[in-house]
Amino acid sequence: MRLLVIEDEAEAAARMARGLEDAGCAVEIAPDGEDGLSRASAGGYDVIIVDRMLPRLNGLSVVQALRAGGSQTPVLFLTAMGSVSDRVAGLEGGGDDYLVKPYSQAELNARVNALARRAVAPLRERTVLKADDLTMDRLERTVRRGNREIDLLPLEFKLLEFLLLNAGQVVTRTMLLERVWGFHFDPRTNIVETHLSRLRGKIETEGSAPMISTIRGAGYVIGAA
Repeated sequence: MRLLVIEDEAEAAARMARGLEDAGCAVEIAPDGEDGLSRASAGGYDVIIVDRMLPRLNGLSVVQALRAGGSQTPVLFLTAMGSVSDRVAGLEGGGDDYLVKPYSQAELNARVNALARRAVAPLRERTVLKADDLTMDRLERTVRRGNREIDLLPLEFKLLEFLLLNAGQVVTRTMLLERVWGFHFDPRTNIVETHLSRLRGKIETEGSAPMISTIRGAGYVIGAA
């Protein structure tokens, strides 16, 4: 996976690049907005990571210019600007995801992987999602484990759907809060854990390996990680 990081703080950019390279990515760094826009406009990147506060051209302007020029490359804003209005401006300005500093490298890697998968494989257009012997039909709104049909509540269905769309990849608690519940902040409740526990109780079978695994310090994964 080829990534472009547009970040003016050299130490922060180098640290981020090391973490992404350890995950198997090829990373280029642009130290300011104008350089970043020039590189990004040339294309060839799977995901672009952009700081909001950049010299010469701010990150929001970079992304708006890319979108105006027809670029569809997924963009992740990674910035200290974390208010609700900042997030809304970033997403409405053309960003596909928004992560606030300080951040976890594991979460950054997970979000980059999710964005890249969306770009190269139209998973969200698939009607049938699978992990092992668990199958979800998104049109019929049915879920089966082998020959057993599983009755899920709407929120449980949405939670399982997001996990299946990212099968085999770690999704973080923050990602679940944002994509399933629509929270752009952490309500500091056990809402995720409670619903995952109920979902596990419905889809697990006695004596079988767990379908949904907890990855300590990182998040959750359905299927083989």
